[in-house]
Amino acid sequence: MYKSLFLIALSLAAFHSKAQDKIFTKADSLRGAITPERAWWDLTYYHLSVKPNPADSTIKGSTLVGYTPINPGQRMQIDLQEPLQIDAVTQHGQSLRFTREGNAYFITLTKTPQVGKPDSLLIQYSGRPRLAKNPPWDGGVQWKNDGKGLPYIATSCQGLGASVWWPCKDHMYDEVDSMRISITSPPGVSDVSNGQLESTRQHADGSNTYTWLVRNPINNYGVNMNVGDYVSWQETYDGEKGPLKLGYYSLREDEAKARKQYQQVPLMLKAFEHWFGPYPFYEDGYKIVQVPYLGMEHQSSVTYGNRFENGYLGRDLSKTGWGLKWDFIIIHESGHEWFANNITYKDVADMWIHESFTNYSECLYTEYYYGKDAGADYVIGTRANIANDIPIIGIYGVNQEGSKDMYYKGGNMLHTIRQLVHNDEKWRQILRGLNEEFYHQTVTSAQIENYMSKKSGIDLSKVFDQYLRDIRIPTLEYRSSKKGYEYRWTNVVEGFDMPVKVQLGSRTKTLKPNGHWKMVKGKGGLVIDRNYYVTSKEI
Repeated sequence: MYKSLFLIALSLAAFHSKAQDKIFTKADSLRGAITPERAWWDLTYYHLSVKPNPADSTIKGSTLVGYTPINPGQRMQIDLQEPLQIDAVTQHGQSLRFTREGNAYFITLTKTPQVGKPDSLLIQYSGRPRLAKNPPWDGGVQWKNDGKGLPYIATSCQGLGASVWWPCKDHMYDEVDSMRISITSPPGVSDVSNGQLESTRQHADGSNTYTWLVRNPINNYGVNMNVGDYVSWQETYDGEKGPLKLGYYSLREDEAKARKQYQQVPLMLKAFEHWFGPYPFYEDGYKIVQVPYLGMEHQSSVTYGNRFENGYLGRDLSKTGWGLKWDFIIIHESGHEWFANNITYKDVADMWIHESFTNYSECLYTEYYYGKDAGADYVIGTRANIANDIPIIGIYGVNQEGSKDMYYKGGNMLHTIRQLVHNDEKWRQILRGLNEEFYHQTVTSAQIENYMSKKSGIDLSKVFDQYLRDIRIPTLEYRSSKKGYEYRWTNVVEGFDMPVKVQLGSRTKTLKPNGHWKMVKGKGGLVIDRNYYVTSKEI
């Protein structure tokens, strides 16, 4: 069965690739598909141990992989990207055979696993990992030095995959239940990773091994290593689930600026717990960690490099002024704790689940502190950034994300759906309900779409098809008549019949257009409510 599904995925990938002008390879499928060598076992635990060497930009380490067989199988896929290499694999003290095909390793177990019986194996690896070219978008490992010449090292790997710096089951559908991360830092600097610090071990050469315990499920790309001359301070936030431990980390040279800018963290938590429900990782705490790139949503270890100023590197992405009231990286990357880390896509093609909701979280944060009109101003202002180039949903099974419109267009889609719900408290409960229904889960777009339709009481299927799977902007065509206006939707998917609110002269009306001409009585101009991401055309 798995072989058949794998071949079907390959065929679909080849078909859909024509639409996005990309030819996919077997390597893409090995990276992006749930291959037979992945499907038979459930990932349960990692213990990642890494020793970085800034002198030659190499790393050496191991991954203990805990798993439970859920179906018969004896050949296991583990991913590690070139030029890194696996040196040895052992299980119960015995060496295991393995082969390599590009970035995929296939390990053959000596005994047939017993279904339902937990087991583990140890993978040792080494090499010079890929240098991050443009992190976090084109990631890998950064080897920097701070102002005092001390090592400053960071990882970032969304999309590219965690296997760029450590061996793992590098597919988003399967997450560990818990994890340990042990990083041995060079003398004079420390490591900050995910979860809570469990132990620190000193070595004779002046290096230290920091072991962090993650008690919650975590996606691979959310795991991070941050090495630097860090200073830290803590506080406790009184949240919806009780006391939440907050940790703040900055380079020693930037402590004063960080202490001021990081004061936005409790404000973020207050707003997002209101909109989305309790912070999803109370057991692991929340940390914000300075890094040499812009920042990313590493779970319980959010990374920050926004120069300690508001906006996005000092710019307002909405050009309304509201985006300069808060620090984009603190707000956006922390919003991912709910949408990306709590609710995680199974396939990168559904990345909109991460980015559209988190883009909209910027609007909701603005609304929480500055009012509903301000939040609307912000999200509407970002429409200028929409390209409408390719569909937001990518191609499944080949690690292919869709359009970057998943940010601004996705946020405006959600803002439009909010108008259809037409009840702000009900809308808030839908957002909170998503984080409760899919708590610590990996999901598909279909699950999210169906949930929102069910809880709103509105069939949103055509709305999602229009904004996620099509690049056209719905256009309300209208023409004047003796008694008012005739109107219809054009530039839409078949069956699109989304209601829209308009101002007709001095009156507000909700029209229910479809692909056929309808009539509305009234005099004066016809103007669509700005909160809907649509356009209009008088003919």
